Amino acid sequence: MPRRSAALVLTACLALGLGTSPGHATPAADPYPAVGAGTRFLDQDRLLGDLPEPGWFKANIPFVDLPDAQVQEIYYYRWKVFQEALRNTGPREGWLVSEFLGPVGYSAPNGGIVAAAGHHVYEGRWLRDTRYLDDYLRYWLRGSGAGPKPATEFLNKNTTDWAHQYSSWLADATVARASVTGDWRFATGLLPELRRHWDRWSPQFDTGTGLYWQTPVWDAMEYTASSYQSPDPYHGGDGFRPTLNTYQIADARAIAALSRRTGDHTTAAYFTQRARELSAAQEKWLWDANSAFYKHVMRDDNPDRRKIADREQIGFVPWAFHTAPAANAPAWAQLTDPQGFDAPYGPPTVERRSRWFMHEADRGCCRWDGPSWPYATSQTLTGLANLLIDYPRQSIVDKDDYYTALRRYALTQYKNGRPHVAEAHHPDRPQWMYDTPGHSQDYNHSTYTDLVLSGLLGVRPQPDSSVLLHPLTPADWTHFALENLPYHGRNLTVLWDKDGTKYQQGKGFRVYLDGKLVATRPTPGPLRVPVPDGSRQPLPHLVDDAANPTGQGHPAATASYANPGDEPRRANDGQNHFLDVPTTRWTSYRSANPQDWLAIDFGRPTTVSDVRLYFYDDRGGVQPPAAFALQHRHSDGSWQDIPTQHRAPATPIGNDLTRITFPPLETTALRVVGTPRPGAAFGLTAFQSWRAP
Repeated sequence: MPRRSAALVLTACLALGLGTSPGHATPAADPYPAVGAGTRFLDQDRLLGDLPEPGWFKANIPFVDLPDAQVQEIYYYRWKVFQEALRNTGPREGWLVSEFLGPVGYSAPNGGIVAAAGHHVYEGRWLRDTRYLDDYLRYWLRGSGAGPKPATEFLNKNTTDWAHQYSSWLADATVARASVTGDWRFATGLLPELRRHWDRWSPQFDTGTGLYWQTPVWDAMEYTASSYQSPDPYHGGDGFRPTLNTYQIADARAIAALSRRTGDHTTAAYFTQRARELSAAQEKWLWDANSAFYKHVMRDDNPDRRKIADREQIGFVPWAFHTAPAANAPAWAQLTDPQGFDAPYGPPTVERRSRWFMHEADRGCCRWDGPSWPYATSQTLTGLANLLIDYPRQSIVDKDDYYTALRRYALTQYKNGRPHVAEAHHPDRPQWMYDTPGHSQDYNHSTYTDLVLSGLLGVRPQPDSSVLLHPLTPADWTHFALENLPYHGRNLTVLWDKDGTKYQQGKGFRVYLDGKLVATRPTPGPLRVPVPDGSRQPLPHLVDDAANPTGQGHPAATASYANPGDEPRRANDGQNHFLDVPTTRWTSYRSANPQDWLAIDFGRPTTVSDVRLYFYDDRGGVQPPAAFALQHRHSDGSWQDIPTQHRAPATPIGNDLTRITFPPLETTALRVVGTPRPGAAFGLTAFQSWRAP
């Protein structure tokens, strides 16, 4: 029998989905950041359950073990939500964090919406892979997110750039993130852009009050108690608000802190003074001593600058940024007042005693006059944690109130017994009110994991080489754990085990750095722990040449067949998740072909060596293929199997990463040819081609 050629053997292996021996190609660096030295007390597989692509979570997130099953379940669910919101926009700008799973008509280029950018940074600062937020902050401060936009009523007529379409707190978030990563060089490198971003709010500065004005809708809050008291409930209600003014105070303080790190004390002094002036103006005009709350003040037809009568949830915002003085703590009595903001699925966005409470709220999205809104709930819980940990002791609220509010927030995030977060929830019923199919699912417009980590478990990042631990956990909890939280280049683990039987590491409150015990105390409580900076090896900068979030031009996706709704362009749209609605996948569902293919045409010669495929699996009509071949377009126009492949894993699996690496070659296109399993089609949620720029 004639000897088969090596090429034929290789082709046969590829067709069978067997791959080639690891010895034929040197695998590229790991696709995920290395966790490094740490503890292994928790069962990560059990905690992750059926989350797709478990390798991403194991490499990136801090693991928690909590006695409260719902608070814990939503913690891992919200990390999935955040992962789904990561969108790669291609080689020029890289990653951004999206708000909706699908594009909306009022977003900045490639789908960015600045309204929740501060939330995104606070949430994502705990990830081990720092490249996501590096790109994201550059997008808003240097990239197309900072670029020009039309000054129209639909897109905000008050501003001419995307980064000011909505209120935000980018400088404060930059500092909050650096306090976790310890990478102050990246943060200070953004100082010119952060200063420019702060200054560009000047057209909305009012010299008479010394405050900034904002339209509620551009605080991301249309149809509010304040805007209803104007001729235009949707786009009206211009006023001086404790949102944008607080953000500007916090951002000025952040710019001052970063400037001091560079030795620029002149700039630091200027922004410190601006923050003081704004704080004084906010206390003068927005703090209502009679009702003990921060309130909206109408800008127009209000010569005396009278405050509106209603307490809106935005009155808690100053505590979320440490801009409220300690003497104003009585405002928090409203959180537990049955006529204030107390609600089983709250807090609501306006107090119950307001005449505008739930006004027209059942007419459809979006009315922020009573419904429970995760965006605002995040800010309120952040402010409450700050009050309890960073302010002088007071007798109005305590850590049990924090846990109650956090647990209520967790319980809102269910639908039909499954984790779910949408746009707004009824304050009194287990019902999502604004939850448009194909639009609102897994709505990434708030924080939750940050509230568990920095609030409930009390990890308080510090600007120096230390961390403050101050848990707000219930006194009757006998255990909890936080494992391998990335902090200043180290892995931080915290255990509470009342009698030592839960984790088998001894009794008490125990703190570990890189797997070594460094501090203990008998019970959970305030504990400052030195954290010498660890070695932070920079992660390689990579670009995905296949990504095309707009679907226009190149790289262009085509296929031998596509199920209606599962267009080829969905496989290289820069997002990767495994949900049915909205789709971000291509499938060959209902195809009669014995094989089908999906191709990515780069439009120019491109070097390829690291292809990452994510096969979709709905456990039904679409499953990973029985076998697949990865091919490239040869210079003569023919399709040829890529030689010397290393596949991990060797057999394709669904809803997870299948990675193919090989020696670099130049081509104008790549193609995956799949042989479906009997009775099933196959599909891809993502087709990526990574390289170093």
